[in-house]
Amino acid sequence: MNLKSQYASITMTQEIFHSNLPLQLESGESLPEFDLGYTTYGQLNASKSNVIWVIHALTGDSNASEWWNGLIGEDKFFDPADHFIICANLLGSCYGSTQPFSTDLNTGKPYYYDFPQMTTRDLAEGLERLRIHLEIESIHSLIGGSLGGQVGLEWAYVLGNKLKNAIILASTPKTRPWVIGFNETQRMAIESDCTWGEFHDAAGQKGLETARAIAMLTYRHPLDLATKQADSENKLDDYRAASYLRYQGQKLAKRFNALSYWTLSKTMDSHDLGRNRGGLDEALGKIEANVLAIGVNSDLLFLPEESQYISQKVTKGTYKEITSTAGHDAFLIEFEQLSYILKSFYLQQKN
Repeated sequence: MNLKSQYASITMTQEIFHSNLPLQLESGESLPEFDLGYTTYGQLNASKSNVIWVIHALTGDSNASEWWNGLIGEDKFFDPADHFIICANLLGSCYGSTQPFSTDLNTGKPYYYDFPQMTTRDLAEGLERLRIHLEIESIHSLIGGSLGGQVGLEWAYVLGNKLKNAIILASTPKTRPWVIGFNETQRMAIESDCTWGEFHDAAGQKGLETARAIAMLTYRHPLDLATKQADSENKLDDYRAASYLRYQGQKLAKRFNALSYWTLSKTMDSHDLGRNRGGLDEALGKIEANVLAIGVNSDLLFLPEESQYISQKVTKGTYKEITSTAGHDAFLIEFEQLSYILKSFYLQQKN
């Protein structure tokens, strides 16, 4: 369906791509068919050389101009007047793509807890199917942060010379035990919900609230909370930090579901670009695109050293760093710095 953009001159389209072909997963399981919801902004130019493919993070959706509105939109760095911008909802997510609430063709009932295990490589394969369906021969730039950056690396490996630039923000070539540990504590919180294990769409939602609160502590930096959530010295209860985390948990639970969160956090854990490819160094060395790896100096989830490592091991790598007190989420907040970094990167490619 065609939706009216907030700017009359810009075309925005939301569609569902349906694949009748089975998707073989790394786990040995498969999806007999699948859907991907996706949004496009702008139009392809005559040479089809203006494709910008955005990959969202863990709880994101395909409406990239909403959650990245400082980067995508009229007069922003990626302007639909100049670029054909695509963002697809990742498999396992609950915004138009096949996910745990989808119907299992083998049973005629929702998958729920039987939804297959997925890896970032599987999610990249889903995007590759969509690319082929849209008859897009080459991508000027793909850009993704966090989980989106992990999927972006996997896809960049597969795309080869069909991809010119890969922009990987606050991400990693392999998930470290630190991140897996945090993800596991969030899943433990979901498990502790007395409704977890029940077969309805609201199962685990209170646990999801706690999981999100835990996650927020990894998305922010202690100094950021100290600055923005500080209380007066004479307070004994009802602290701002506590209210903030409860609010963030409740906010997510209203728009997301516990099973998709469970699935995608497991997907993040699985990420290892070098698996069955000779290790990380060899796999990164086979990415043909220009790679801009952007770290955040205060990121406690994916350390800036991990982005530096990506830039050092790919054939054509550049490292830049966002300076912010915000922590991991700075890649979604510091638009001015990000726009400056991107401008410099693209100028470098022209010289």
